[in-house]
Amino acid sequence: MNVIFVIITALIAWHGLTFRDENGNKDFVRLLFGSISLLFCLRVLFTEF
Repeated sequence: MNVIFVIITALIAWHGLTFRDENGNKDFVRLLFGSISLLFCLRVLFTEF
């Protein structure tokens, strides 16, 4: 179950941190949720495995 959680949160983090709109601008909300998702991904990865 932890592996699935890590994979899903890593994909959400990657999408949120690398997303750009058609003008090339980054969206603040996607950056926020991407960084939160990255924190959860790394926390589970390093504490549960």
